Amino acid sequence: MTDVALTELERLGAFDEAERTFQMTEDAFRAFYEQTSRPVWLYLARLTGDRRLADDLLQETYYRFLRVRSSFESDEHRRHYLFRIATNLAVDHRRRPRPAEASFAADEQLAPPQRDSADRIARRIDVTRALEQLKPRERSLLWLAYAQGCSHAEIASTLGLKTASLKSLLHRARRRLAAVLANADHRGGRS
Repeated sequence: MTDVALTELERLGAFDEAERTFQMTEDAFRAFYEQTSRPVWLYLARLTGDRRLADDLLQETYYRFLRVRSSFESDEHRRHYLFRIATNLAVDHRRRPRPAEASFAADEQLAPPQRDSADRIARRIDVTRALEQLKPRERSLLWLAYAQGCSHAEIASTLGLKTASLKSLLHRARRRLAAVLANADHRGGRS
């Protein structure tokens, strides 16, 4: 095989292309990553139910984010764009055929263990199981609204929905979650 040597001009051209591709400095990206990586990972873990897959999708999310050639109005806009990329990757992965369905990991695996009462732990497990029964879009809506505290406009932007329809979709998702939880309480003998 022939050795290929880049001339100084070609090397400079490659660096110029890299600088045009990545819109953030290394320090700015590091700060942005430290601020957003944990929430995005938790979001992906909830959507997929698989910690390892969440790791892979997180890495791909940031790779794609760095390749974007658009400017952002604010840090919030940048953050919501990142969640949109994560959502699209999770949806794309879900559409791919796979040998076995992944199941949701228990909340204790996703969050650091805490010294909670047995009743609180049981409620957390009930909510996790109830979320498993919801459609992926319903889980996304609820997670972004209540775990991430996003506004309706931010959720609509992240999930690619119309803001006008978001209120009713979120209401239906909450109602369905409440029904699943009530059904579980009746079966489990809780009052």
